[in-house]
Amino acid sequence: MTQPKTNAERAIELHRKLRGKIEIHSKTPINTMEDLALVYTPGVGAVSSLIAEDPTQTDLLTWRKNTVAIVSDGTAVLGLGDIGPEAALPVLEGKSAIFKAFAGIDAVPIILATKDPEEIIRTVEILAPSFGAIQLEDISAPRCFHIERELERRLSIPVMHDDQHGTAIVVLAGLLNAVKVVGKELGEIHVVLNGAGAAGVAIARLLTTAGVRYLIMCDRKGAIYEGRDGLNEEKIEVAKITNKEKKKGSLADVSVQADVLIGVSAPGTFTRGIIQSMADAPIVFALANPVPEILSEEARDLGVAVLATGRSDFPNQVNNALCYPGLFRGMFDSGVEHVSDEIKLRAAHAIADSVASPTKDSIISTMFEPGLHTRVAESVKNA
Repeated sequence: MTQPKTNAERAIELHRKLRGKIEIHSKTPINTMEDLALVYTPGVGAVSSLIAEDPTQTDLLTWRKNTVAIVSDGTAVLGLGDIGPEAALPVLEGKSAIFKAFAGIDAVPIILATKDPEEIIRTVEILAPSFGAIQLEDISAPRCFHIERELERRLSIPVMHDDQHGTAIVVLAGLLNAVKVVGKELGEIHVVLNGAGAAGVAIARLLTTAGVRYLIMCDRKGAIYEGRDGLNEEKIEVAKITNKEKKKGSLADVSVQADVLIGVSAPGTFTRGIIQSMADAPIVFALANPVPEILSEEARDLGVAVLATGRSDFPNQVNNALCYPGLFRGMFDSGVEHVSDEIKLRAAHAIADSVASPTKDSIISTMFEPGLHTRVAESVKNA
């Protein structure tokens, strides 16, 4: 009897058959010499001349105002790590397809054969006139922080590192509904966040901005607090806004009586002892992917009230695709130049509000929820 193909085998088979998931289509037919004269020479000369006289016409006469460049150097691909720019290309193609399917946005995958932050910054800066926004993807920390900040400073179009802010927005959305399910208040919960890379730092910052007052971030050495030796620049800044009591110790030490445990770290990190030491009705976001910090069955057996993961085969998937199509759609439609905290908070609330009556197995919708991406876009336009 033939064994059914695994998901991995089917995915490879599909990609081999398609030879890429995206392609470019012309918006107008080119069937006659008259068609050609309008889309290309001589007619296009008049369009180029108009843009030369008034560069703002570019947004009205070209694809730029509806096109995102998705840029990666392949140093932090999914949970696979630094596997090279070519290996990042299938991920970027997938995101391009999602942009088009859910927000009508054209997105171009761009992989860069360099790990030098300054080369990446300069390359994106040179390419930027072709695009209306830049989404950075799968770039390792701490380099990603400098790259994003510098591009935001140099460019007058939205720049967003999705691994940071897309993750943080969806985590906040899920947490807003999770606390409703367990009858707690965002400003009163004690949160422990394990993992101090790109996603962890962004989550800590956004949750604090949203009103979480008690948050401790941990890295491999344990709790991060102001004055701890060996902190890099990003952790120093996070230490200023978190762990106000300067608690020290391991993840297990600081998780005692925590209401919420969020992991963007490694499989198996959340042990039975850690979960059992938490407060009543614990909320756990185990977001390591594909293998989470604790498996769903074990978490349920230990009395976790609300569990979220990054997996589509478990309830409550924290998926960045809930966020970025509508987010960029709204920024394009409203002429946003920079991704502000207000925009992130509004997007998170829009995603949370798409679930009318949250339950322990439904604190967040799927990316296929009707109207979701429109709600996110509208929230950005109203910012």
